[in-house]
Amino acid sequence: MTTEHRIELREIGSTGLTVFPLALGCMGMSGMYGAADDNESIATIHAALDYGVTLLDTGDFYGTGHNEMLIGRALKGHQDKALLSVKFGAMRSPDGGWIGTDARPSAVKNFAAYSLTRLGVDHIDIYRPARLDPQVPIEDTIGAIAELIKAGYVRYIGLSEVGVDTIRRAQAVHPISDLQIEYSLISRSPETEIFPVLEELGIGVTAYGVLSRGLLSGSTPSAQGDFRAYLPRFREENLAQNQRFVEELKQIAASKGVSPSQLAIAWVLAKGRNIIPLIGARKRTQLEESLKAVEVELSSEELTRIEAAIPASAIAGTRYDEHQMKMLDSER
Repeated sequence: MTTEHRIELREIGSTGLTVFPLALGCMGMSGMYGAADDNESIATIHAALDYGVTLLDTGDFYGTGHNEMLIGRALKGHQDKALLSVKFGAMRSPDGGWIGTDARPSAVKNFAAYSLTRLGVDHIDIYRPARLDPQVPIEDTIGAIAELIKAGYVRYIGLSEVGVDTIRRAQAVHPISDLQIEYSLISRSPETEIFPVLEELGIGVTAYGVLSRGLLSGSTPSAQGDFRAYLPRFREENLAQNQRFVEELKQIAASKGVSPSQLAIAWVLAKGRNIIPLIGARKRTQLEESLKAVEVELSSEELTRIEAAIPASAIAGTRYDEHQMKMLDSER
């Protein structure tokens, strides 16, 4: 897979750091959607880098370290091609359960030490807490990452799923490169309050869930271990209603000669040059289809038509379950 035409890069916030307009989200390569093949995952990472993708996104808790080790294997001999965005702070138990968040300064530095080793690199390009730790002031967490920057272990500080007040408090301690947050045709709540503040402060967006975990491409949970089975939008009582809007997307996509997933990704790309969508491909075929979205141009009239046909307010079910929604600082 090679780049056949020039792709205009995008800047992450006000950092001066430019990246390919799509980033590769690697979470699905470590079992979150069911079993994945390591060799195919590594081949997918290589194909993305060969195409020109520059930013890889992971979390130290994806597969309890498996994802970072996988990326470390993939990057041997390729470290100069990739920028790494790493989330930390989610705590796991031996049985794979989730047991809270830890963003204390000592924990921040401990997590970073292990990530550097697993990834096989001497620095992390963007380091971010995966969730706000309600027991730790965000100033303390950001201050610890700032110390890692001074020591040369981290280049930039990012945030994930936090709200306006937390963003402002974090920015007051150290410049923030970007906020990672779910954003798609059917998850548009950041537009109201969060995005205006990010634009005011010169903070970029790395948008995950741009296909709403496959819902917008027609994918549904099937494999054992697919966490989507627990998400409200995929529950039987909501799925039928939501699939009606997926059909609307399919029709619009067909009229434009593209796939629904390409149209959904292109929509996110068109919503602002400060937005870098994360595509969660774990196979080369998925990657190739998603990358073609950068070639899709949408007029303002087409954007209006798409948004009218798939209104976010009509989608049944929240993006996470009730417990997780309450934990999201971005939803408060």
